[in-house]
Amino acid sequence: MPKFMKMLVVAAAIIAFGAGMAQARDQIKIVGSSTVYPFSSYVAEELGATTKFKAPVVESTGSGGGHKLFMAGAGLDTPDFTNSSRRMKASELEKNFANGNKEITEALIGYDGIAIAQNAGNPDFSISKDELAMAVAEMVPVDGKLVKNPYKTWDQINSNLPKRKILFYGPPTSSGTRDAFGEMVLGKFAAKHKDLYAAVSPKGKAKKYEAVRQDGVYVPAGENDNLIVQKLTKDKDAFGIFGYSYLEENSDRIHGAKINGVSPEPETIANGEYPISRSLYFYIKKSHLDKVPGMREYVKLFMSDKMIGSRGLLKRIGLVPLGDELRKQVQKDVLSYKNLTMDDLKK
Repeated sequence: MPKFMKMLVVAAAIIAFGAGMAQARDQIKIVGSSTVYPFSSYVAEELGATTKFKAPVVESTGSGGGHKLFMAGAGLDTPDFTNSSRRMKASELEKNFANGNKEITEALIGYDGIAIAQNAGNPDFSISKDELAMAVAEMVPVDGKLVKNPYKTWDQINSNLPKRKILFYGPPTSSGTRDAFGEMVLGKFAAKHKDLYAAVSPKGKAKKYEAVRQDGVYVPAGENDNLIVQKLTKDKDAFGIFGYSYLEENSDRIHGAKINGVSPEPETIANGEYPISRSLYFYIKKSHLDKVPGMREYVKLFMSDKMIGSRGLLKRIGLVPLGDELRKQVQKDVLSYKNLTMDDLKK
């Protein structure tokens, strides 16, 4: 073989080896929900501090953004885990399968309530879930017709409420919190008025009509919920929409509004009495388990009683624990890396 050909072969081998090395990783990558982010970060830091493994990199991309990154493929240039403040959708699982993620394990970690919070210096505030929907929805029923939301102050919705400007800082469309709020508040309200909403709903399904108003009353505030907290400390008119953990963490600065007469508290969230409660998850890309060091150890630590038990460390920062019986079953399923199926998502 001519000398220059040998040099080309060697160069090609070096490039191929380098590309292979670029694919190798010694640090876990986690994306997803801003609500699950504090819990995931806590576990990541604990893993880094107590084991030989590097602390995982955790990014707050929103649940929707996390699922998009997670389901992009099975290569090591994609995340190992995605956090989610809602359950994975069937359409997302289908895309995972299509892109090579054939085996995924779902981990339910606990509960959370969507808090409607305000400045702690304000008087207590109590509204119904329907009144909340009427303040936020893009279109609302007025005199038997569906119109662009005309309400500017709370007393216009209910004369017993204060004459206070309606203003919300809330999650963006990429957020699982936004998805859950849309489903549990706006979607439920639309279903009560399905004849009016059906005409403007996608595919005529009123329960799917979950659009928020676009006139400056609802301000998407990004995936950093701490920024919403900061805005509430400066603006007494405003309400913030975010996970309960941020309310608990900042209880000296902000207070939660009552919804249907119920305050967001661990007990009312766990038993479902608080009407805007939801489950929290993370998802495991099983094809990475034997390729990225520390993944199994991270899962074991996260699912331990030490973290998610009734007196677990994550409870201290706002996670509402699962009941003992359910937690034990979930721990068994996750630590055996049970595959998520389409049938599971229909339950």
